[in-house]
Amino acid sequence: MRTIAKYIKPYIRRISLQMLIKISGTVIELFLPAMLSVIIDDYARRPGGEKGVWLMGGLMVVFALLAWLGNCCANRMSTNITREITRTMRKDLFQRISTLSAAQQDRLTDASLISRLTSDTYNVHNMIDRMQRLGVRAPMLLIGGIIVSLVMEPVLTLVLIATLPLLAGTVIWSSKKGVPLFTWVQEGQDKMVRKVQENMAGARVVRALSRTKWEQDAFGEVNDELAARQRKADLTMARVSPLTSFILNASLAFVVLVGAYRVDMKITGPGKIISFLSFVTIILNALLMVTRIFVMYSKGSASAKRIEEVLLMENDLEQQEADQTEEKEHLVFDHVSFSYNKNYNNISDLHFAVGHGQTLGIIGPTGSGKSTLLSLLMRQYDADEGEIRIDGKPIQSLTKEELHSRLGVVFQYDFLMADTIRENIRFGRDIQEDAMLDAIDCAQAAFIHEKEGGLDFELNVKGRNLSGGQQQRVLITRALAGDPRILLLDDCSSALDFRTDRELRHALRERHGLATTVIVAQRVSAVMAADLILVMDKGHIIGKGTHPELMENCPMYKELCELQLGGDAA
Repeated sequence: MRTIAKYIKPYIRRISLQMLIKISGTVIELFLPAMLSVIIDDYARRPGGEKGVWLMGGLMVVFALLAWLGNCCANRMSTNITREITRTMRKDLFQRISTLSAAQQDRLTDASLISRLTSDTYNVHNMIDRMQRLGVRAPMLLIGGIIVSLVMEPVLTLVLIATLPLLAGTVIWSSKKGVPLFTWVQEGQDKMVRKVQENMAGARVVRALSRTKWEQDAFGEVNDELAARQRKADLTMARVSPLTSFILNASLAFVVLVGAYRVDMKITGPGKIISFLSFVTIILNALLMVTRIFVMYSKGSASAKRIEEVLLMENDLEQQEADQTEEKEHLVFDHVSFSYNKNYNNISDLHFAVGHGQTLGIIGPTGSGKSTLLSLLMRQYDADEGEIRIDGKPIQSLTKEELHSRLGVVFQYDFLMADTIRENIRFGRDIQEDAMLDAIDCAQAAFIHEKEGGLDFELNVKGRNLSGGQQQRVLITRALAGDPRILLLDDCSSALDFRTDRELRHALRERHGLATTVIVAQRVSAVMAADLILVMDKGHIIGKGTHPELMENCPMYKELCELQLGGDAA
């Protein structure tokens, strides 16, 4: 909760003013039952007391209006303050999520991060808002009601106070039970969000394989589990309100009994008893508000802990100082090994070097570690062993800006935004029109000019109104538009026909020959012209060299060439 307090601190003055207005309205509200007692006992029962009744009644109306205005003003301020706090917190949370390493995202999962950014921030929003509204009003009504009642009828008030230990025990029990229960509920919501993500992403595959009913049943199981968790948490917390009501109503009945006895004995007047019962009602409502506060606090504090977990995560990819070595090569992998789960190596002892302007081709079966190699080069993860160097500098010594400004990347499973083609290519960068047009020409994406509006053509979500090959060419255009020094292409031409693929590779050599290019591909034709080709299998380099060299000394590469190229393998 300390992190959440940091967001509240800048608004302390406004919150203090809001609370002052809230307290003033509540204090005024506490005068109303006492004024009713004066009307009944001092004016209504006396001959000629009509004038006093009208005067006191008018004051009660004025006080009621002042209390109403004070509460409305304070509630409006509370809403504005809470909105600003939540907006800042959600912005910082999104920014922190954007800077998490790939390993941290893997550990937390995307579904959990979405849940924390949405439902958890909503729960914290409600908690802060309710604490400003009810957190002042409820204790003031409770304490103020008891104080005024003690002054008015000490004996009856002591009867009511006797129930407070039972009520306090109920509230403490509910708060201890609530936080872990609602944390458990939020974890269940993470599962449901993850299931929804999977279904949304794979909707076409699900329909194509006629697995709609199966997916509906699977979602039903996750949904039922979440409902069961929510039901258990709600039922546990729901016991508080009826238990509190029973204790208070029992004490109220006892107060009425004792009060009737005192009126019959002429110890007190009926006006005081009616006024006291009004205070009892105020105290009862205040205690019910307190129980609601604790329920809201249980939800909010559970969500606050989940948000804090992300905000307080230390950066595990810190920049490290290192000396630059004298190397002619642009990229160097120096005996690099890496494991995702730290149980076994996903890649082992990768050792190679690529010079400036050269092309590195990487080929191998699925799961051989090709994309993992690119992830390490982009420093989404840090290598467990060995060292990666760019221009002689260890990759850990480069700032994020230095590293990412050198890279142009097209992922195997990349995305397009629901925006114009222009904005998808620019992607928030300061890129001139000429650079975009040159990148379009190089990426063989001339079809863009044929679209209605050209660069201003609106794409659907994920670029669904483009074909697979068109999507890939827009993505390649995005990477080339920034004129990168290192171009990473992760199987990004799989949807292109062979002619377009050949023209693309020729254009890359002609126009971006100064950039070092790393191509991950399944097609031999995409890498056979590379200056260095790595053949990978099960995380190891089993072949390294040019196309002619690998045809002679790498059986797997030769077999791939014969399968894909037939007689043109040589």
